[in-house]
Amino acid sequence: MPSFLPGQRWISDTESELGLGVITGCEGRRVTIHFPAIDESRVYAIEGAPLTRVAFTAGDQIESREGWQMSIRQTLLNDGLITYLGERPDGSQVRLEELELSDTLRIDQPKQRLLTGQIDPPHWFNLRQQTLSHLGKQQQSSLLGLVGPRIDLIPHQLYIAHEVAGRPAPRVLLADEVGLGKTIEACLILHQQLLTGRASRVLILVPDPLVHQWLVELLRRFNLKFRILDEETCQAIQDSGQADNPFHAEQLVLCSLNLFHHNPARLTQALDGEWDLLIVDEAHHLTWSEEDPSAEYLLVEALSLRTPGVLLLTATPEQLGQAGHFARLRLLDPDRYYDLQSFLQEEQHYQPVAEAVEHLLREEPLPEKATQALLSKLDESESMPLLGLLNDPTRDPAERNEARESLINSLLDRHGTGRVLFRNTRARISGFPTRELIAYPLPMPEEYGVALQQSGIPSANLRLTPERLYSEQGHPDWWQLDPRVSWLIELLRKQTDNKFLLICSHDQSAVELQQAVRNLSGISVGVFHQDMTIVERDRAAAWFADPQGARLLICSEIGSEGRNFQFAHHLILFDLPADPDLLEQRIGRLDRIGQQQTVTIHQPYMEPGPQSVMLHWYRDGLDAFRQHVPGAQQISEQLGGELWQLIEEKPEPAPLADLIQRTRELKQQIQLRLQQGRDHLLELGACRQPIASQLVEQLSEQDDSKRLPDYLQRLFDCYNIETEELGEAGLILRPGEQVIAGSLPGLPADGLTATYSRRDALSHEERHFLTWEHPLVRNAMDQVVSIQTGNSTAMACKHPKLKKAQLLLECLFVVECPAPRKLQVGRFLPTTSSRILIDAEGRRLDHLADCDTLLEHAEELDRKALLPVINSYRSQLRSLIAAAEEAAANLVDEQVKQSAAKMMKYYTTEIQRMQALKKHNPSVRGEEIEMLQQQGMALHQQLQSTRLRLDAVRLVVTL
Repeated sequence: MPSFLPGQRWISDTESELGLGVITGCEGRRVTIHFPAIDESRVYAIEGAPLTRVAFTAGDQIESREGWQMSIRQTLLNDGLITYLGERPDGSQVRLEELELSDTLRIDQPKQRLLTGQIDPPHWFNLRQQTLSHLGKQQQSSLLGLVGPRIDLIPHQLYIAHEVAGRPAPRVLLADEVGLGKTIEACLILHQQLLTGRASRVLILVPDPLVHQWLVELLRRFNLKFRILDEETCQAIQDSGQADNPFHAEQLVLCSLNLFHHNPARLTQALDGEWDLLIVDEAHHLTWSEEDPSAEYLLVEALSLRTPGVLLLTATPEQLGQAGHFARLRLLDPDRYYDLQSFLQEEQHYQPVAEAVEHLLREEPLPEKATQALLSKLDESESMPLLGLLNDPTRDPAERNEARESLINSLLDRHGTGRVLFRNTRARISGFPTRELIAYPLPMPEEYGVALQQSGIPSANLRLTPERLYSEQGHPDWWQLDPRVSWLIELLRKQTDNKFLLICSHDQSAVELQQAVRNLSGISVGVFHQDMTIVERDRAAAWFADPQGARLLICSEIGSEGRNFQFAHHLILFDLPADPDLLEQRIGRLDRIGQQQTVTIHQPYMEPGPQSVMLHWYRDGLDAFRQHVPGAQQISEQLGGELWQLIEEKPEPAPLADLIQRTRELKQQIQLRLQQGRDHLLELGACRQPIASQLVEQLSEQDDSKRLPDYLQRLFDCYNIETEELGEAGLILRPGEQVIAGSLPGLPADGLTATYSRRDALSHEERHFLTWEHPLVRNAMDQVVSIQTGNSTAMACKHPKLKKAQLLLECLFVVECPAPRKLQVGRFLPTTSSRILIDAEGRRLDHLADCDTLLEHAEELDRKALLPVINSYRSQLRSLIAAAEEAAANLVDEQVKQSAAKMMKYYTTEIQRMQALKKHNPSVRGEEIEMLQQQGMALHQQLQSTRLRLDAVRLVVTL
């Protein structure tokens, strides 16, 4: 039993943050210690008290309460109290009583903790070593930023993210056709930029109806918590005193362009935001002409000029027209795209090249004109041998194919806008399902007919949702007479094995329809609308995804945006939207890449009336149910006035038939023009298939790896986190009884559900998708290597390769290079540990047993019995630590040299490649090359300040 005397300094084994304590009393079996750093006293039972005597020895550096430091030369013991003799940095001799030691002196360094007997369980040492190893692998991974998002592994999306996110300050147009995932591509780029430190302050501007969709997408798919700023929130931030500029109050901001219309002063504040990345959705709505650019366009232009990285999500170039396309490009690079006429002339030069590419893609012989077009863009010395090989029918087909691929790749590197514009089309992307429509004509209730005949209907859209029109006229029980309700119940009773997703325009209709179906039939029905919280939506989505759960999920228009219901393939459109793009978005809830079943669209409609007109126009004119229709919005803009006139008046067959015929003809004209305007070279550059396929393969391999589950199980064991299986692929995590509240960042007190399976995560959005990039995992790993737990441990070990009765010291050393995150020094010098195991004679033994093998052969060790050993061998332990440091330093010197060489080779090669590209492609910005040069020089300088740090020690007594 230890001896406690007033005036002695002790430290708490479990609460080292309390600082050094002073014994103030010892009565019977209790001891009282005062901790001056926090001005609190604690009473401990002497038997088993979690306390360690603070006793420094010669060679240690200590600090006084007055703040001066000294190096200990000698210690004196008088009546149980220690006096330290030594000298200060100026050489003066000093004497310090232990009572005068600094109260905030932290004994958290591995060496100090070991020598003062601060010992943790040995398995924490292994967790620390494994964590450092995994952190190093993540820093060097070429997949960083692509692993964590809850997305399907779709090649073209991964390729774009991989290609763009690696740039220091990306400025690109994302112009895929509707349904190909521009939002996911932008968020992937954003996610990687944030993880690598290239960006930390981000502003996203979206149309008002899409704000919530983006918020959900960012949180649920990418674990990114954005703050929505509207006028009310901005005012609240200013009123609270949190910040004078509300845009300074948050790092990640999402807002609508309407915010700046209603209060122009907000634009001034946003311009002062010092953003790293700006993302603008629906950028094709920013109208521009040389004489009269819109206010919205000028707003985005002002922000883009002050922001290094810019992502514009927009319609395809063919839909925008050349002037509209130029307007988007000048937002990205005003120096390069400064004059519309110059741009149009330059684009014309690419037309012969595009025609030549067509011949290459069709594997046809190249006409002389096509050959000359290629030679005009390529180096003759590089291309002539390839052209000769390609046009020689006697050569091996494999060689000719290789020559064809080389020519195409060279052209892609030289394509004018290929580096700033990414455009994929459904025609080139495989994996979409077929679609079929089943239309159900129903009689128009007399009450609806009367309501539609009344004048003064405020919105033409109300004519397409008669239940809302009827309700607003004082009849909330519309579901009692609406034939769609009884039709829906009958459909559900007939098709008991299928799940149905139903979409309607209004939140109120969704809520009332759910209640009606449940009351009239007793069938399990879920509901999903804008006014629900995210947790409520998660529960509704999980209930629908459960095979035993709801068979029908009723969604409002906005409420279901950003959600994946791909496991279902029956879609019910309770009404029809007036916007063809909105119809495509509805169908796109189920019509996604990877959908294995034909998407069946069930369309009830009442006739005669507005719904009947809309159905016939969509089905017979646009053919919009059966396939995606490029140019549908343009058709709607040209013929929409006539369509609405038919809807508002009593529809007649002849005018409707004429409108449908003209719709077909206009559709054919527009699609022919779009087809002729397609730039196949641009489409090839938007997804280079070999690279895209390799990314999918690498991510699939990582998904299947057991490294993360094995590591996390060890971490959960150390933190006393209980795990329980949930279904086939899920698990429940909850704090155990002995866990300290909040000890694992991100784990709620009531636990959470999670999964390691990507497929399970996509079908169960309420489950956390655990990857190396999940916030809980990343925060836990950062905590493991930053806290003191595990940096000083001890164990007894009976290992067949180690001699008995030895005292061994196991050390972990970390090579650190302090550098800004955006430089990503870990790519070249990752955070890894060097392990040294030495015996009492200083001989290296780490080749005989690794960390885990030692732990596997561990034996129970009495900590109380260990303290006398540490005190007896204190001087020898110091020598062993010094010997380990010397051995590790030799390893570090070589590691730094290799890292510097690797870094120089990478940047030299990349800069030379970019300089070569710039000679042929003016879209390569000079700023990109300058940033690469600056980064290379900065990294070279930072690597010179690399240092070695002792991260953890473990005393091993062999038995």
